[in-house]
Amino acid sequence: MTDGTVEALFEPAGPDRYVPTAYSRGPWDPDHCHGGPVSALLTRAVEQAGIEHATDGPDGGWQVARITVELTRPVPVGRPLDLASTVERGGKRVSIAAATLIDGTIEVARVRGLRIRRESIELPEIEVSGHADVDPDDEAFPAPPSASRPERPSFTGDDPALVSFATRACEHRFAAGGWMETGPVAVWIRLLVPVLADEEPTGAQRTAAAADFGNGVSPVLPWDRYLFINPDLTVHLHRPAEGEWIGLRATTRVGTEGAGLAQSALHDQRGPIGRSLQSLFIAPR
Repeated sequence: MTDGTVEALFEPAGPDRYVPTAYSRGPWDPDHCHGGPVSALLTRAVEQAGIEHATDGPDGGWQVARITVELTRPVPVGRPLDLASTVERGGKRVSIAAATLIDGTIEVARVRGLRIRRESIELPEIEVSGHADVDPDDEAFPAPPSASRPERPSFTGDDPALVSFATRACEHRFAAGGWMETGPVAVWIRLLVPVLADEEPTGAQRTAAAADFGNGVSPVLPWDRYLFINPDLTVHLHRPAEGEWIGLRATTRVGTEGAGLAQSALHDQRGPIGRSLQSLFIAPR
């Protein structure tokens, strides 16, 4: 416990019901969740949908290839939320699962995920021709977590002891850039608390939680003057993440009519694992 807070992002409150703890708190409003914990919980729902009676492992033999999370309303901290999941399309090789998070009678978030059957494939040696600089994933991460700079954010409230997702539930190590710098960054992110107590987060859950930081770590607008909130998150993975650290090489672009886009090349310590995109709502504070 920390100040009476359960040391997990969510606390079960009954079958398919979860309470976001203070560790899920976001930077824009202390009463609302950060998108990372919500995305991690919804990714867990996609992983587990329809596998209650599976015999081939806790994930039913599936790997998450793509998730799209829509944060349709502010997700309240400290209130029980109902989670409903379904398999929209079953299959032996590819399936689509969906889930919704509901506050009373109001939907606050939803996810749709594409799952691909997990199977060991023997591949030939792959040679890539053409211009290496066309694909940002060809660029090596500037430094591993051990050689990157730890830095905690200082913009999530006036109280430095305030428990929140960015300050207490995960660790950030910057290989390039920093919290209070503007522009592209390279940062490693590691969960310090699980999604649910006594349950090890999967690679997909760790990736979803980290990927939602893309817009926050690579701002091009000052925090004290502008909002740049992401109402969605899409993650594509070509392989499952390994280990605790997820790397983001993140950039943000903004338009002059209230919209923007943050994108991140995703890594683990072995190499590239995929990409994430976030639509942004831009407004003066």
